[in-house]
Amino acid sequence: MSGMSILGAAAPQHYDSALQHTQPSAGAPTQTEQPNQPPAPPEEPSPTLVEMMQEAREKAEERRKQLQPKSTTRYGDAPMEAYARLGRARSAAEVNAAAGYARRRLVQFQAALRRDSDNAERIRAAISQLQKVVQRAGKKKRELDREKLIKLRQRKAAQEDQRRESLRLKQELRRRQTMRMIRESGYLRETEIDNRLQDQMAATRMELRAQAQALSAAAGPSVDSAIQQYAVQAAAAPPPAPEISLQA
Repeated sequence: MSGMSILGAAAPQHYDSALQHTQPSAGAPTQTEQPNQPPAPPEEPSPTLVEMMQEAREKAEERRKQLQPKSTTRYGDAPMEAYARLGRARSAAEVNAAAGYARRRLVQFQAALRRDSDNAERIRAAISQLQKVVQRAGKKKRELDREKLIKLRQRKAAQEDQRRESLRLKQELRRRQTMRMIRESGYLRETEIDNRLQDQMAATRMELRAQAQALSAAAGPSVDSAIQQYAVQAAAAPPPAPEISLQA
């Protein structure tokens, strides 16, 4: 019995010493505890596909605004003014003045054609109209000379009491003047229609240029490349750190 009591008393002492070897000390770090480290900086969220498409639209809008014409010169007004002066001309001197105005504007527009490349089509159309003004001014001078001659013949026939000839010449003079006025009003309508056409063509060219710029901007970060970039960014993100658990 005494031997059993000795073994019974020694057993708790052996269990306590073994338990002390297995338990960590208060100062030593455990397996689950991590040493003190500075906190990691917060990661910036990667842009989503919607944000990338919105950015592409904003860039395209900025480019479209940059492509808007900066020049406010109305090149179509000069031919209209030249034709108006030509229509008001009642003598050869006034016709020469209208033709001189057209020639001066021609020189100015030919110089502007080298500077203002954005409105090159408008300037060429205005130059073409002004060249027609110069040509039609020469035609009007010849018509005025004929009308002046007919008027002299009609007065001479009236003085010689040639009523039938005087009436015929008077009617011919009126007919020529009426036809000339109709042609001159047609010149103004032609120029006005051409100006409207040039405005529409300029607006169409500007719209097509803006659309092409927008497509090129959207093609840079296209949908496929945006999806691929988004997938790469998502794959490159570090996975969450696994937790170590000693409970088994």
